[in-house]
Amino acid sequence: MEVAVGVIGLMRDKEEQLSIWWEQYKETGDAGVREQLILSYLHLVKYAAGRVAIGLPATVDHDDLVSYGVFGLLDAIDKFDHARGVKFESYALVRIRGAILDGLRAVDWVPRSVRRHARELSRTMAQLESQLGRPATDEEMRAALDLTPREYGALLQDVAVVNLLSLEEPIAPGESGEERLRLIDMLTDGLDGPAAIAEREAVLTALAEAIEVLPERERLIITLYYYEGLTLKEIGGVIGVTESRISQLHTKALSRLRGKLERLEIGLAG
Repeated sequence: MEVAVGVIGLMRDKEEQLSIWWEQYKETGDAGVREQLILSYLHLVKYAAGRVAIGLPATVDHDDLVSYGVFGLLDAIDKFDHARGVKFESYALVRIRGAILDGLRAVDWVPRSVRRHARELSRTMAQLESQLGRPATDEEMRAALDLTPREYGALLQDVAVVNLLSLEEPIAPGESGEERLRLIDMLTDGLDGPAAIAEREAVLTALAEAIEVLPERERLIITLYYYEGLTLKEIGGVIGVTESRISQLHTKALSRLRGKLERLEIGLAG
């Protein structure tokens, strides 16, 4: 009991100290205080880098991901409005993840052929669902794409990386000077600013409907990964299948969502 009370006391002391540092930094811009904030939240970068690394080839250096993420943390600290009462961790993780993906995109290691296949997969899924009035099965997708089971599995594996990066790509047009809405903004609480919030409402209903009609397992994976913070390996343990199978289902879910939201983008732009 005494140990629990002591831990709670330490947590409160840490929160109070962070609050003091935030007020000092926002008032004075003191570099020393900023450094204390960076060190206090550096674990967020390591966490985000670890999550992103799950979907990447082993050839991608984890230290590079951390380096990219630090830029996102710095940006989040400088732009965060402590007075709004928003939890910094939620605010920062979106920007850290975005910085990591921006860094990956800058080196452009994904072949154009794989990007093309990813777009084809999303569009085929959307077309079949429109025709069938329900999500297409693997068999129907393979027939539409004229692929063997082995080829279809390989396609899902390749596209997994593209879908990871495409979370940061715009899905709806923005006003001049405004950032465009991204799928990651819909799956996490990362929006700020009245224009982005208003635009979010136009897409959120469509996304909610798209998630609702996902096959049961895909819907569960989206919930556990983006809202509960589980890794693909942990989700595999919950559902009782391998991590590679969870990765395939995750890829299919994102492809379905992108296909629907790309059609919505056409409507918003028109």
